[in-house]
Amino acid sequence: MNTKQIHKYVNRYLEATDCSIIEKSPAHFTVKLSPDADRELTNRPYYWSFVDRVGAEPETMTFLFVTDQEKYEALQNEPLPEKKEASDSQTAAADAALARSFGFINSSVNAPRIPRHDVYFGSQKLEQLFGAAKARGSFVYLFQEADKRSATPYSSTPYTAWLGVNVRVEFACDRKREEIHSFGVSLVTGYCADRFHDRLLELKLTPRLPSNIHVTKNGISFAKAQSIVEQALERKLKNYDYTWAGDASARLQEELDRIEAYYKPLLQHATDENKPSIQEQYEQRQAETRWQYEPRVTASVINCGVFHLEGID
Repeated sequence: MNTKQIHKYVNRYLEATDCSIIEKSPAHFTVKLSPDADRELTNRPYYWSFVDRVGAEPETMTFLFVTDQEKYEALQNEPLPEKKEASDSQTAAADAALARSFGFINSSVNAPRIPRHDVYFGSQKLEQLFGAAKARGSFVYLFQEADKRSATPYSSTPYTAWLGVNVRVEFACDRKREEIHSFGVSLVTGYCADRFHDRLLELKLTPRLPSNIHVTKNGISFAKAQSIVEQALERKLKNYDYTWAGDASARLQEELDRIEAYYKPLLQHATDENKPSIQEQYEQRQAETRWQYEPRVTASVINCGVFHLEGID
């Protein structure tokens, strides 16, 4: 992700969680968090347990999110517009009067400290935003908005429920590659469509039930639809070229042979006192090497949802 994409993503998260944006530019956001966002981002479980226990009005934190460090620093270094002399003289007079009465007054003593978080790809705060968005958006329930209203108020358009699933597939050894696959299964017919997310991007979706529609009766269960997705993904992965796995296994064996060549003489000449420690190190090193080099393919669901789309499919 580049800085513009990160900035847009942060903006969408703040709007979706009803945060109050105090100030923003193409490089930063100064924002007062909503209660939901504060719970997700500030790691204050004791404070929120107190609020929930006594029913107190929560006081959320204010954050500065910097999405483009270079641009933000450049904005901070720009000269401020000149203030009117009268205003300066009035401020100076007020400060002098306070100083005569109370001694030195630090004008910034009452200014709240706003924590700054640089948000860039790989940063802890961006990963935290990803995690919060994933937890919130792990499941959706949406309806397609009709392009045209029905000519007669008594007609009803049939809608089919689809189970949409986005799956991350990871091919890992000492190298790593990821793919995202999107499947949609009709809960009426059991038909499985690939690249389902691309189809959804072309539609207008809403969480509200549109007027003059009826949802057809499901013919299969969610468990059956899940099984169909698993079978479709398995068939797809079977057609892949797994030469990389054989190469990774060869590199794994080379590393294991190298480790054995190092530790075997040590074990042969070790004393009874040192031998258990050396054996433990040897086994730990083998386990770490297998974890690093051993080829594996894993699949995990990113998110899913039920989408009611026009037509009977």
